[in-house]
Amino acid sequence: MKETIDYANQNYLKYVSLTAPKTKETRTLFRAFWVGGFICVIGQGIRTLYEQAFGLSGDELSSYVSMTMVFLGALLTGLGVYDRIGKYAGGGSIVPITGFANSVVSPAMEFKSEGYIYGLAAKMFLIAGPIIVFGVASGVLVGLVYYFINLF
Repeated sequence: MKETIDYANQNYLKYVSLTAPKTKETRTLFRAFWVGGFICVIGQGIRTLYEQAFGLSGDELSSYVSMTMVFLGALLTGLGVYDRIGKYAGGGSIVPITGFANSVVSPAMEFKSEGYIYGLAAKMFLIAGPIIVFGVASGVLVGLVYYFINLF
């Protein structure tokens, strides 16, 4: 039985390799690199603007820049622009903080026809929810380890 499954898997892999379109890795990597970098340059520009124009610094500056970038990512997703950026740049549009905003807003927009509670509110964190949960859990774990290391 196992030999039949292995043979079927090999045939399927051959079929996929023959029929799947070939990816252009160099072009894909270049697009991801420059778009992700450009998003980071925009974030740095906003940081410099807030620093110079409003005199912000430290955690306050970081918070305002993060909020602005999340807002811009959500706005561009709502306008349908972020999806086009994602199709062009691939992973380059996911990595920065704007990708997080996109992962929260996209499901919310998709399921809003199901209503505000069961659609919008329930599905909003469909993709980003596990990231938030594991991020908070990891933060608590690292904090506890740090606490116990410094305790002794």
